[in-house]
Amino acid sequence: MEAQTLKAEVRNGSGKGPARQLRMRGLIPAVFYGPDKKPTNLTVSPVQVAAALSGIFGRNQLVELDFGDGKKELAVVRDLAVDPMSRKPLHVDFYSVALDRPVRAKVPFIANGRAKGVAEGGVLHKIFRELPVVGPPGAIPADVTVDVTPLGMHQGIKVKDLTLPAGVSVALPAERNLVVVTTKEKEKPEDEGVPGAPGAAPAAGAAAAAPAAGGKAPAAAPAKDAKAAAPAKDAKKK
Repeated sequence: MEAQTLKAEVRNGSGKGPARQLRMRGLIPAVFYGPDKKPTNLTVSPVQVAAALSGIFGRNQLVELDFGDGKKELAVVRDLAVDPMSRKPLHVDFYSVALDRPVRAKVPFIANGRAKGVAEGGVLHKIFRELPVVGPPGAIPADVTVDVTPLGMHQGIKVKDLTLPAGVSVALPAERNLVVVTTKEKEKPEDEGVPGAPGAAPAAGAAAAAPAAGGKAPAAAPAKDAKAAAPAKDAKKK
């Protein structure tokens, strides 16, 4: 991955007032921090930030902050605030990195092709949309892509089957299923406990969808503000 250069200027002011003034000038506030780095308030161009992050690497893009006078720092975007309507950057947090120091990132997980098992009537379950990876900042891939075409019924792809750039690893157990072909839509993949995976256990406190044994639905609990039944008119007074 080649670093994208981004001009940055150190600023002294902080708070909503100075930040509003910056945006009126077409600039946005930013912060640079990291290991052995004192947090520094910056001013950057939202246009340059959007351009740097618009490539295939997205927010994992390696950035070279140019402070002028020959001073430069490598960083990645740790946090990005955007306008909910225009999606334009409003504030950026840059985290200091070094080419020889591993970083953690999340990258898209893509399954290409049509599995043989699907042609035979099976269903392909892609258990993860993103994968957590660890590696040098310059080696983080834009995505992790696998070819599922050879997969037959009850076959899958595990973490250990992935081909990754040198120095990069997936922060999951080697035997964890990533893709699996099953015979039925409702059949549970092996990793049924993975959050977000088909067959995952229901959240705590979730009500059961099935009726009680015997075919009868459980009786609904009375409302908290329900009034007690009125006594009969001919009830004798004590």
